[in-house]
Amino acid sequence: MVKVKICGITNIEDAMKAVEYGADALGFVFFRRSPRKVTPDAARDIIRQIPPFITTVGVFVDEDPAWIEKIIERTGLSTVQLHGNEKPAACELSRPVIKGIRVRDGNEIEMIKDYDVSGILLDAYLPETPGGTGRIFNWQHAATAVEKFDKPIILAGGLTCENVEEAVKQVRPYGVDVSSGLEREKGKKDHEKLRLFIQRAKAVIDWQ
Repeated sequence: MVKVKICGITNIEDAMKAVEYGADALGFVFFRRSPRKVTPDAARDIIRQIPPFITTVGVFVDEDPAWIEKIIERTGLSTVQLHGNEKPAACELSRPVIKGIRVRDGNEIEMIKDYDVSGILLDAYLPETPGGTGRIFNWQHAATAVEKFDKPIILAGGLTCENVEEAVKQVRPYGVDVSSGLEREKGKKDHEKLRLFIQRAKAVIDWQ
């Protein structure tokens, strides 16, 4: 069964609903220019209230590793997602790392072999926008990555309640990641869309 990460969490209500509906991971964005950014203190307060066994992921873009480590210590994050142009050496942190790669023409997936990380997240490419674009890229590139590389591949980019089942069937990813596709406004989730997305993603159980 596919894993589901709900990203762009900014408040406890959305976090608890995501957990209630079956999310496996919650993402907290620390990219300063993101409309879904959260402060370390706010993230810490949410993380302290969610149940155990839920993965908490801090999303960073081209940040100083020392600063990332400070955020980890302050918030209690269990995993780090690096979503910029970080080199492999920048992925050597005190927590498991998911490396985000933005896909434009498909050649980018060859970068996967250079990263000794816990997982790879494939997202849509848009100039000057590292994530949360709501854009879909060619899922065949992600399916190729799943077949070619022995690493957990997480699919992101433009996923919604309407297309997540087809995405899981086509790509067969380890997990799916969604943020803007479930919002009623930036930084706030639509709880009915949240429920439907998780339900539909996890309903695809025969894709292997």
